Parts: sequence; C-alpha cells; structure tokens
Amino acid sequence: MARETAIATKSFSGFSFLKGWAGVALHFTRRRPLGAAGALIIVIMLLAATLARLISPYDPLTTDYAAMLQAPSAAHWFGTDSFGRDVLSRIIYGARTALWVGFSSSFVGATLGAIIGVASAYFGGKVDLIVQRFMDLLLSFPLIVLALVVVAVLGTGTVNVILAIMVPMVPRCALVVRSSGLSLRQTPFIDAARALGFGHARIIFRHMLPNVMAPFLIMLTAFLGQAILLEASLSFLGLGVAEPTPAWGLMLKGAAVEFAETAPWMAVYPGLAISLSVFAFNLFGDSLRDALDPKLRVS
Repeated sequence: MARETAIATKSFSGFSFLKGWAGVALHFTRRRPLGAAGALIIVIMLLAATLARLISPYDPLTTDYAAMLQAPSAAHWFGTDSFGRDVLSRIIYGARTALWVGFSSSFVGATLGAIIGVASAYFGGKVDLIVQRFMDLLLSFPLIVLALVVVAVLGTGTVNVILAIMVPMVPRCALVVRSSGLSLRQTPFIDAARALGFGHARIIFRHMLPNVMAPFLIMLTAFLGQAILLEASLSFLGLGVAEPTPAWGLMLKGAAVEFAETAPWMAVYPGLAISLSVFAFNLFGDSLRDALDPKLRVS
C-alpha cells in the first residue's frame, strides 16, 4: 500500500510539473507570439538534427556522379550538388553541425564570460581594472576578425572553430554580467557571507553566479544565432569545418560563382537554412530578454 501511494504521489508530482511547464509555455506564446515562433523553429531544428538518420532521404556523404546538378524533383526535393549528393539530406545533417558548434561555443563562451564578469565585479579595485582593460582590448576587434585570428593560429577543424567562436563571446558576456555583479556585491547577503568567513570562490559560485542567471541566459540565446552565422562564415571562407562534413557554410562555398546561374538551388536552400536559424534564435532571445528583464517586463 505504501509503495502504491509513493508511486501515485510521484506520478501526480510529475503530472503537476508537466502541467506547470505547459502553463508557462502557453503564457509565453500568448504574450510573445514571435518568440514562440522562434522557439518552434528551434525545436524543429533540434528534432531534425536528432532524427537525421531517420528522416534524411539519402546518405549526405554518398556521391552519385550520374545525378550531378539535378534540379529539385520528386527524387531530390532540394536538388543535388556538383558531386551528386542530395542537398536536402546535407541540410538536415548540417543542422547537427550548426547546433553542435553553436551550442558548444556559446555555452562555454557565455559561462567563462559570466565567471570572469562576476569575479571582476566581486574583487573590484586593480583586479577589476586589469580584467576590464583586457576585455576592452578583445572587444575592440569585430567578431569575425577575432574569430579569423584564432583560426589562423589554431588551424581549421570543428574543435578549433568552436574555440574561435567562443573567444569573442567571452568579453561580451563578461561586460553584461559584470554590471549585474556590481549591484550584487553590496547586497546584505554578500556581506553576511563575508562575515561568516566564506571563501571568495564559494561566494562567487554559490551566491553571486546564481543571481546573474537572467542576463546570462539572455546573452546565451543572443550568442547562439551569432555563433551559427560565424560558423557558416568561417566554413564559407574555407577556415571552418572541412569537407565532406555536411555544413551550411560549406554548401554555400561549393555553390559560389561557378554554379550560381546553372544550379541556384545549391545556394538558395543552405542560405535559407542559415537565415531561418539565425532569425529564430534572435526572435527567441529578444522575447526571453523582454520576459526576464524587469525593466522591460509588461505587467
């Protein structure tokens, strides 16, 4: 009897949890329909990347020289490229590359930036001055220029591309999070933690970082679209993911100039995939910022 009661209680709590999240999603959709549309596109991208093996009509790496440069048809909905590879299949698998590079670089970059920003605000004084001048130095370079410098030093490859995109994200997140950390530094609970003899690391990670999650999440979602665009740009320039890995930027590179007139579908569909994904993350990030920022929240 006790076991049945525990199972029933657990099931009820799980149902209540799902019901609560469903209510939050419904409220978010009603208040911010554009953000919900962006979130829907992101979910579709995630499902496509996860189920690529099941929904992809062809192997994205298989070449078929008898089917080179075929226009969109019933056999190949988005046509084929100059190697006879199915464009639709490569776009579906390319979502894996875009999301993997985007999430990895954005999460690591935003996390490092948040830690640096909070630590800089907490210590203040000369530490804050030195850290912020270094962040200002990194901020003086445009995103793409700094990413190109990192790739030029480290070389090409998926891991190096993630590092190249991550580096420009760090100072931008650190600057935003530091402003929230400065206001937290003088709050009573931080003074109480110091009075109790807590170490610097414990105060930063246990008391300050959890209280800057709102700007952290906002910056993270904002970085995702930029990271996908940067990965596509680097791949287009030949400094990103290498062939034959399916990647939207590489597909654009392969369709450039030579096939612009004879096979425009090689550039149109990857370009639409990049534009739609960046647009979705920007919509969702803006709506999340409006929902989490008390200054922008509408009652």
